[in-house]
Amino acid sequence: MKLICAKNELLKSVNISLKAVSSKTTMPILECILIDASATEITFTSNDMELGIETKVKGIIEEKGIVALDAKLFSDIIRKLPDSDVCIQTDTNLNTTITCEKAKFTIPGKSGDDFAYLPVIERSEGIEISQFTLKEVIRQTIFSIAANENNKLMTGELFEMKENILKVVSLDGHRIAIRKIELKDNYPSRKVVVPGKTLNEISKILSGEVEDQVKIFFTDNHIVFEFDDTVVVSRLIEGEYFRIDQMLSSDYETKVKINKREFLDCIDRATLFVKEGDKKPIIITIDDTGMQLNINSQMGSMNEEIDIDKEGKDIMIGFNPKFLIDALKVIDDEEISIYLVNPKAPCFIKNEEESYIYLILPVNFNTAR
Repeated sequence: MKLICAKNELLKSVNISLKAVSSKTTMPILECILIDASATEITFTSNDMELGIETKVKGIIEEKGIVALDAKLFSDIIRKLPDSDVCIQTDTNLNTTITCEKAKFTIPGKSGDDFAYLPVIERSEGIEISQFTLKEVIRQTIFSIAANENNKLMTGELFEMKENILKVVSLDGHRIAIRKIELKDNYPSRKVVVPGKTLNEISKILSGEVEDQVKIFFTDNHIVFEFDDTVVVSRLIEGEYFRIDQMLSSDYETKVKINKREFLDCIDRATLFVKEGDKKPIIITIDDTGMQLNINSQMGSMNEEIDIDKEGKDIMIGFNPKFLIDALKVIDDEEISIYLVNPKAPCFIKNEEESYIYLILPVNFNTAR
């Protein structure tokens, strides 16, 4: 095999491929990137058996061939090369020489025969949305998935299609994030749970441009994302996702309209008095004079007041400030509406169309301050 590629093109493809390289595996072949130039195109493939990526690389094939190279070593070499054309050449023993200007590296390669190729998946009934939209939807929901694997379903996100709406849901037991996207066409109803790891990695690869599209295909066990010159295949999380509809009551006793930036900045200031891992709540009092925010800890205390538009009853309620900050950071609206029922019921932050809904459970606090 002999290929010539520009360094920046190689590096772009290597960085995409690395996202599906296994770091903990008993199969050394899964620590490799497969370079396939056996046909008319150069492709890089990586697969950790949960997530697989195949991406096309721009370059010239002088001699056809195929080789698997240690992903970390290969990427480190490419990263440190001069910005020039790179020649990758293998001999009959799969020893691979990488040459760029006056730099020359030789590393052992492996046969591609043992490599776990991406599963062949029938692509039918796919949806198409802009890369910008998908990237935004992931950003606006991914923070609500659970970090530990005690409940596998909580480490993923629900993708639910119904007619012309794609609904994406994440939850971790303390909060729920929901985003709804209007699609161009109607689709059959479908629910799948996509691993958070897959969505995090996809988000890093997407261009985020409004004009660039991504096609998404679903099967019983896999989800496929196709965009630019890249295909990402991921296993789905098995099991029935949580029924959240009964939690999404539209009843409320208090409704508050507030400037999002002011509210976020105020909570951010309050967290100066919260140590990492501390469970100190921020206490919010809403009455006709406005909203008062209060936090008390061993480090000190803070009180601040914000102007609001209020409908309904006065209320005093406590929250984990991090949960409020996470939700507020991803809302782009200048003014937001918060709906509350009582100090023990979840609060909702949502817009009129309910294209986003953030549900946050309150925390108990001692009212004697």
